[in-house]
Amino acid sequence: ITAAANAWARGAEVLPKPWQPQKPVLPVEGMRNVLITSALPYVNNVPHLGNIIGCVLSADTFARYCRLRNWNTLYVCGTDEYGTATETKAVEEGLTPQEICDKYNAIHADIYRWFHISFDYFGRTTTPHQTSIAQDIFQRLLARGFLQEDTVEQLKCEDCQRFLADRFVEGTCPFCSYEEARGDQCDKCGKLINAVELKNPQCKICRGIPVVRPTRHLFLDLPKLEERLESWLEQSWATGDWTPNARYITRSWIRDGLKPRCITRDLKWGTPVPLDGFRDKVFYVWFDAPIGYLSITANYTEQWERWWKNPQQ
Repeated sequence: ITAAANAWARGAEVLPKPWQPQKPVLPVEGMRNVLITSALPYVNNVPHLGNIIGCVLSADTFARYCRLRNWNTLYVCGTDEYGTATETKAVEEGLTPQEICDKYNAIHADIYRWFHISFDYFGRTTTPHQTSIAQDIFQRLLARGFLQEDTVEQLKCEDCQRFLADRFVEGTCPFCSYEEARGDQCDKCGKLINAVELKNPQCKICRGIPVVRPTRHLFLDLPKLEERLESWLEQSWATGDWTPNARYITRSWIRDGLKPRCITRDLKWGTPVPLDGFRDKVFYVWFDAPIGYLSITANYTEQWERWWKNPQQ
């Protein structure tokens, strides 16, 4: 308190000069380098105050604090644009998925500018960098034996002549009987769902009743990673600052045992799968979207790996 009072009495002229980072902002040897990302907002809606408070505002406040501390700070974000929600929105508005993304990316960017959110860069996930980085990560997983093929039973709408990705299906939750459950998760009880488990399923496009048909997909072999993940979590829980909710959800997944998780979808709108036999499919957005943090940084600077592959910093 005494030090703060003395600093206040001496005035602003004795404060260290604000750090002016180079453009683009890159890590600087000997400085504290801070990379900040907001959760990528999904592109199929107009952001409202709750969206901004929920993720963007807290990161913006922290970025401003870091800059006031003269820490070398990079703050990036962007719109998450692939997946079934974009396709369904495109159907609703009579536009192509790309037109939907272009429309809502511009709306998002304008709103964040109006709020003076201090992004160093606001990008998007529908870029060549996203494709190349996501496919490279996929190839590395494939080469190291962390992927497996399997046949799954999937709902197909005979009227639309297409397999239905999880968000193209709605029905009654098999666990809590909520009547508006999605084909991937119930928003009432929170349980993950396989779309074929839904009771009274309906195609969201035509409201027809889909039928179950087999289709081949690729899975991330999460059980192979479980032992390493558990040891990492124990260390991270002991040294990190996890919220009680994050700890609870993570423990519940580990407690039940990790299962292989499908990373491909029978869609057109997404990052193409670069493997023979699966080239008519795209990556499931949960696999693809987190890579957007890397690709957005790569669109900001060619030296993006100095931020993302720099364990010494």
